[in-house]
Amino acid sequence: MTCRLSAKTKRLLYGLLAYASLGVGLVAIVIPGLPTTEFILLSAWAATRSSPRLSAWLENHRLFGPMLSNWRNGKIIARRAKISATLSMLLCSVVMLMTLNHAWPVFAAIGCMLLVNLWIWSRPEQTVREN
Repeated sequence: MTCRLSAKTKRLLYGLLAYASLGVGLVAIVIPGLPTTEFILLSAWAATRSSPRLSAWLENHRLFGPMLSNWRNGKIIARRAKISATLSMLLCSVVMLMTLNHAWPVFAAIGCMLLVNLWIWSRPEQTVREN
């Protein structure tokens, strides 16, 4: 049994995903521990499939536009974004260790943040220029 969605339904679902992930990305700007970049990238991806208007807005936004351009041109993450992500994950880890019981979910969350941080720092910071 396969489920075939109409083009209109797919566009609606992509639109919901685009706006929901944009909303989470905006909240993540001020809440440590939530990754802003990933949610903005997800929003841009879904917007290209659902809303040319939202896609254009993201591409031309003063904060999100360069982030999206960098990602599309070599999966680049700026050093400032890497440092910001590292500091917010570190702060979130310290808060969790100080306020929550040291049960396995806390250590699992810290482990996930560590892996994400390692991945972030493995991305290039600028385009590689050919000679």
